[in-house]
Amino acid sequence: MSVRISRLHWQALLNELDDARRQRHLLTYRALIERLQLPPPAMQTLTAALEHLAVLDARAERPLRSSLVISQGASRLPRTGFFDCVARIGRFAGPSDGVAAASWHAAEVARVFEFDYPEEP
Repeated sequence: MSVRISRLHWQALLNELDDARRQRHLLTYRALIERLQLPPPAMQTLTAALEHLAVLDARAERPLRSSLVISQGASRLPRTGFFDCVARIGRFAGPSDGVAAASWHAAEVARVFEFDYPEEP
């Protein structure tokens, strides 16, 4: 099943991530879905959009803005699919749970907070 995000929702996603970056805070998947008011299948649409953004950021050699989105659970890490995605694009190697994932994620979030992203066209 292929999911697509509307141009309006895509721009809203970029804006929410930019706000989070400037305020130096993380967003949960649920909060982002609610803020964007994504229609069903909302989680699939959001994760596909975040994976696409990760690919775009990686190609441009930028920190991954999608790392700002985390699960509500106690781990405060992104879902395992995020780590699968970043492994596919060559940014992380290792299990999606545990110290290595948490350490890599914390470092990537710090890089995102410090990076000055160009304005999107």
